[in-house]
Amino acid sequence: MRGGRNRLTSLVRRATLKENEQIPKYEKVHNFKVHTFRGPHWCEYCANFMWGLIAQGVKCADCGLNVHKQCSKMVPNDCKPDLKHVKKVYSCDLTTLVKAHTTKRPMVVDMCIREIESRGLNSEGLYRVSGFSDLIEDVKMAFDRDGEKADISVNVYEDINIITGALKLYFRDLPIPLITYDAYPKFIESAKIMDPDEQLETLHEALKLLPPAHCETLRYLMAHLKRVTLHEKENLMNAENLGIVFGPTLMRSPELDAMAALNDIRYQRLVVELLIKNEDILF
Repeated sequence: MRGGRNRLTSLVRRATLKENEQIPKYEKVHNFKVHTFRGPHWCEYCANFMWGLIAQGVKCADCGLNVHKQCSKMVPNDCKPDLKHVKKVYSCDLTTLVKAHTTKRPMVVDMCIREIESRGLNSEGLYRVSGFSDLIEDVKMAFDRDGEKADISVNVYEDINIITGALKLYFRDLPIPLITYDAYPKFIESAKIMDPDEQLETLHEALKLLPPAHCETLRYLMAHLKRVTLHEKENLMNAENLGIVFGPTLMRSPELDAMAALNDIRYQRLVVELLIKNEDILF
């Protein structure tokens, strides 16, 4: 199966868009909520009048588009979130956040990783050791309030575990996990495969199921975690240890059955471990 591995590598290489600074065109569905408009209002889709005194139509909570309820089903997925509607950073849908800030990835991820790589790579138990939870909340509030102007430097937060804690909290707070509910079964399936080549093929298929903003963020995070493992002698964190930390942080079972979700934990760990170890092939 060596040829299979080489074929996969070239296939993935071809499919991988080289890192460029252009903001990719991430599609986003509108976040419509029933709305009562004051005064006369016209639908921005069909240009007809919205009749009635209350709940005349729907309004997108992310970009402010106003349309009839029946028109909302036909509006294209071209929501352009506006910062005056997208008030927070944590607990905000990932694609919504990057579109509102016109970035490739959430600024929280970029800023925390930059900070960790500049001063924390040799820190023992990086990502495993917990930071003080009140200060992690502090960082979260700073991002929600100040966005990319948040100060997470060593002058404010000396303990690097506060920054790693804030990054993990960002992923835990996502309404749709980084590895989405839709893609989840395919990722778990890949972790159960014994043949290494087939396993990578399935993992590659699973990555294609992620929305572009999720895939790009995952790629960036895995490249970072790979760099963390290069300092394993000092930080004692290998891919397996990082899988234990990040498995349940990046993946949540769509299953409501507690036993099934519990069963998946070891596969979640394995998925992250595989993504870190094969980061250069898969992304």
